[in-house]
Amino acid sequence: MRSKRFEVLSERPINQDGFVKEWVEEGLVAMESPNDPKPSIKIQNGKVVELDGKPKEEFDLIDQFIANYGIDLSLAEEVIQMDSREIANKILTPSVPRTEIIKLTKAMTPAKIIEVVNQMNVVEIMMCLQKMRTRKQTATQAHVTNVNDNPVQIAADAAEGALRGFAEQETTVAVVRYAPFNALSLMIGSQVGRPGVLTQCSLEEATELEFGMRGFTAYAETISVYGTEDVFTDGDDTPWSKAFLASAYASRGLKMRFTSGTGSEVQMGQAEGKSMLYLEARCLYVTKAAGVQGTQNGSVSCIGIPAAVPSGIRAVVAENLIASMLDLECASSNDQTFTHSDLRRSVRTLMQFAPGTDFINSGYSATPNYDNMFAGSNWDAEDFDDYNVLQRDLRVDGGLRPVREEEVVKVRNKAARVMQALFKGLGLPQITDEEVEAATYAHGSKDMPERDKVEDIKAAQGILERGVQGADLIKALANNGFPEVANELLNLFKQRVAGDFLQTSAIFDRDWNVISAVNSPNDYVGVGTGHRLVGEEWEKVKDIPKAIDPRDV
Repeated sequence: MRSKRFEVLSERPINQDGFVKEWVEEGLVAMESPNDPKPSIKIQNGKVVELDGKPKEEFDLIDQFIANYGIDLSLAEEVIQMDSREIANKILTPSVPRTEIIKLTKAMTPAKIIEVVNQMNVVEIMMCLQKMRTRKQTATQAHVTNVNDNPVQIAADAAEGALRGFAEQETTVAVVRYAPFNALSLMIGSQVGRPGVLTQCSLEEATELEFGMRGFTAYAETISVYGTEDVFTDGDDTPWSKAFLASAYASRGLKMRFTSGTGSEVQMGQAEGKSMLYLEARCLYVTKAAGVQGTQNGSVSCIGIPAAVPSGIRAVVAENLIASMLDLECASSNDQTFTHSDLRRSVRTLMQFAPGTDFINSGYSATPNYDNMFAGSNWDAEDFDDYNVLQRDLRVDGGLRPVREEEVVKVRNKAARVMQALFKGLGLPQITDEEVEAATYAHGSKDMPERDKVEDIKAAQGILERGVQGADLIKALANNGFPEVANELLNLFKQRVAGDFLQTSAIFDRDWNVISAVNSPNDYVGVGTGHRLVGEEWEKVKDIPKAIDPRDV
């Protein structure tokens, strides 16, 4: 006979998750692999001739790139001799300012920074993350997609997402040839919801760059880097080719991040027996060395791998901390679904939600998960109220704000009508009043009438063939009843010319003022300092629609 209690426990959602024991030889170890190198550095005539126990003659392409561009050599030999626990305590101590810590961490080697972080338990990592985040204000980012690539629905969902507080929004496609429509719909809908939101369309890298140059997107982040040479070259890439791509974005005033995360090298079978966190540190050094302003990391789409091994979720928040220690903007994942347990997915997010990161989610699904073309998210549209209550419970700024139903209906309707006008102005297939009405009230694609996909795909490709660019969108909107939206697009393109949002961790407020690590750096030095949820913003977070005013009862 079985224990009745164990029978009940076996049916719990957590026991549908997959777990494995550590397998060091294959890299199935989150932190502290015995194969991780020991910290070392030797410099001769201003050049690194030894890095983490490896002489220059044995450098692979990642070692060489990091040695050439990724480490502040002026303090490197001094920092390598410092006690790692002492450094960890400096980071943990609130009164030691971030500016002092960054001088040390940017001079560390990958093995040294891992040795420092390995000293910390998960609470200490979170406390350090609160201080080391680059931008003072926290924010969050959304995924906006649907299974039908319906442009009216994307625009309405993007408008609602912007109204709710997402500072950035990202889309991708179910059918690749729909991509121009998705990119335009996301950008237009976002500016209807709240001017200043940045958008991107996740595609093959050359196409992403083309869309950015045409003015269909404002940033990119799905530019992947890896921690072993074999994985890098499997993708026909090197750190130098990624750096060249980054410079192409920057030359056109486009913000971009690299993407990496614990588990990718294990997933591709080429982890060299190193810990997932050590390999991720190498990715982050490549990111820093390439001159990129930030990273999307936190395991991202590989989250099932670290989540299956001991200390895996600790490793995920540790990689977010390392990104911040290297003075990079950190979009800390919390995107792809990885567990059947609501308890576990909430606790996984708490690691970034409580201390705050630059973008707590790099992909909160602003749609129901059945519409999420990024393989489902840890949070989706059905969790908005839960997320807002968690902010209220903990007095934490998770980047979102409560909204009223009438506000959402109004902004979704306007976004749909703007798309209707844009399609008319560009000579694209008609958006009917029925579609506008459906998008105004829809939960997801199941509530939308079908469009003629063949004609839409032809028209989407026609946009590229006709050479349509951002200026054409502005003219179409200005000439078809929405000059105010046209003006916001013009403001976005002006910002690209100015280039100020190429600053680390840059976002915009609704008046197009840049908020970044340069003009609003994280100044946490203990109790009462740093970003606090106070004043008007705290009043907004408290004011959830379901809260009863006892004076009215």
